[in-house]
Amino acid sequence: MPEKVTTRTLQQMKTQRQRIVAITAYDYPSAQLADAAGVDVVLVGDSLGNTMLGYDTTLPVQLDEILHHLKAVRRGLTRALLVADMPFLSYGVSVEDAVYHAGKLMQSGAEAVKVEGATPRVLESIRAMVGIGIPVMAHLGLTPQSIHQFGGYRLQGRTASEQEALLHAAEAVQDAGAFSLVLEVIPASLAKRITESLHIPTIGIGAGVHCDGEIQVWHDILGLSEKTFKHTKRYADLRSVITHALRQYADEVRQRQFPTPEHSFELEP
Repeated sequence: MPEKVTTRTLQQMKTQRQRIVAITAYDYPSAQLADAAGVDVVLVGDSLGNTMLGYDTTLPVQLDEILHHLKAVRRGLTRALLVADMPFLSYGVSVEDAVYHAGKLMQSGAEAVKVEGATPRVLESIRAMVGIGIPVMAHLGLTPQSIHQFGGYRLQGRTASEQEALLHAAEAVQDAGAFSLVLEVIPASLAKRITESLHIPTIGIGAGVHCDGEIQVWHDILGLSEKTFKHTKRYADLRSVITHALRQYADEVRQRQFPTPEHSFELEP
């Protein structure tokens, strides 16, 4: 069996220039499949609000919803590092709340938590969580919990001043103790600068090839999402495959072609 991936493993992978593969997962079978494929990091993302619960944004996602999916994913993973998103309002309000909620996620099977932004309170929360042994993954660039502040899903780091601010924010989360950093929807050249300036690994999504790794949403790369995005690639069209299978099942039931005697039970005479 391949060696268990830890936060230390990711640091070694950056040092050895080995790319880190990360993906979201939300239930037991997706976790099993990600592990079998050799994925390094599995994130129970608050993107489950969009992919699993039908919300328009990640903002309505509750901590209990993350915990529910986290426990299922935990049972399906053996090798990959399991990271849990901290949903909106579970951190950033007070340091005490952040530490408590992160602790709940760790008690439910997470091996690290992820937070968005680099405000003073978030940085203080990262320090406090790391201080009691909770590994923290940071997230900068297009942070979905701030979508209304950004005015939509837009490329971040467009101007020189915005780029400098993101570079300083990246250094700040590293100094606060984050073990890795997700960079979302920023110019590839900026992601390269940040990656080269940090000693912790960067994991991109819509940030180009120069990051130390890549993360994508399960539903996007498998073709289960209705929408397509510039920063992702469909490796399968499972939405069409599943729809076809369900239609075939419905047709056979309606036409009394299923179940057949082969799929039925009878008592012996």
